[in-house]
Amino acid sequence: MFHGMNDIERDDAVRPVDEEGVTAVRRAMRILEAFGVQDAQLSLAELSRRTGYHRSTVLRLARTLAIDDYLAQGADGSWRLARAAGWLGACYQATFNVHDVVEPMLRELSIATGESATFYVREGNQRICVARVEGPKSIRHHVRVGAGLPLELGSPGRVILAFSGEDGEPYESIRRAGYMISLGERDPEVSSIAAPVYSMNWMLLGAICISGPISRLTEEILLGHKELVLAVAGRLSRAMMGTRQSAAVPRPRSPFP
Repeated sequence: MFHGMNDIERDDAVRPVDEEGVTAVRRAMRILEAFGVQDAQLSLAELSRRTGYHRSTVLRLARTLAIDDYLAQGADGSWRLARAAGWLGACYQATFNVHDVVEPMLRELSIATGESATFYVREGNQRICVARVEGPKSIRHHVRVGAGLPLELGSPGRVILAFSGEDGEPYESIRRAGYMISLGERDPEVSSIAAPVYSMNWMLLGAICISGPISRLTEEILLGHKELVLAVAGRLSRAMMGTRQSAAVPRPRSPFP
């Protein structure tokens, strides 16, 4: 007499197929993620190197992705992102709400440092506070969302000018360092550290910073927060570009030498 499989047996029967399918999808995504904003095309060998997959695996998956126009192969055998990948990027940009990404990262930065965290963008000759998370301490630096502050005073404004291509010092030094510390420059009682945030094609979007009373946020303390500020700026840049975030994120690259 025939007995049908119970639920556990049925799950066991389909699980290997499911896992195989999930693995194939994740590998395909890794191939798409191997492309950077400066990569017009990549060779099979380079795709293999960046993904860590054997060339035959990369070739099989690339040909599958090409069927639905996510990849295209050139006459020289190299691969490039194709129409379907571009459409996904365009949809992401069209539906992206900056506050959905910026505010959680500012909150994370504020919790980790115990200070207020702010995101500024340039508007004419000012920097505008577009998002802010107040620090937990009772004595803190206050800036309201929508406030306009000078570009040439304070670390966020200086960072925006530096990575917009401003000549001379301190902008050359800021570009080399990738960040700036300000000690009482705009307000004698306030100190801050800021780093640049980029959008698509490494275009400068703005600056992220933490700030607080100079009596508490000394240069030594700010330097202790430097790597965290740079890491959050890097993650935010990657989010703005629509690329996958990872645990170890490199510092955003300056488009200036």
